[in-house]
Amino acid sequence: MLQPKKQKYRKQQKGRRRKREKETRAINLDFGSIGLKAMENIWLTARQIEAARKVMVRYLRKGGKMWIRVFPDKPVTKKPPEVGMGGGKGDFDHYAAVVRKGRIIFEIDGLPLDKAEAALKEASSKLPIKCKIIKKEEI
Repeated sequence: MLQPKKQKYRKQQKGRRRKREKETRAINLDFGSIGLKAMENIWLTARQIEAARKVMVRYLRKGGKMWIRVFPDKPVTKKPPEVGMGGGKGDFDHYAAVVRKGRIIFEIDGLPLDKAEAALKEASSKLPIKCKIIKKEEI
C-alpha cells in the first residue's frame, strides 16, 4: 500500500472540508491518453487506491502504462470503540489522500481505447465516489 517513507508529525489536523471547493492542480491529462476524474470531494484511503490499482494492473499485463496522480500522505486518527470524550486525540489509523472535485486520479496509455475504458470503469467501481472517464482530444 502507498504511504509516506517519513513524516515530520505523527498526527495532523483535519483541515478545511469545503463542499464547493474545486481542484486547481492535476485537472488535465499530462501523461496518458485516457484518465479517471473525480466528480466529488473525498478523502481516498490508501486501501481504496490500492484496490483500484490492482484492478487496472490486470488490464495492463499485456502492455501499457499507468500513472497514479494522488498520494495518501494525510494521517487519519481514530479513537477505539466505546471510548468517551476526552483523553486526547485517537491513535493513528490509516493514510488518506485529499481529493477535490475535478482532480485526475489515474491515467492510462498504451492500451486500446476499449480496454482502457473497461479498466477505468472497473477501477471507478472500487472507489466510493462518482468518477468520469476523460480522453485527450486529438489535435
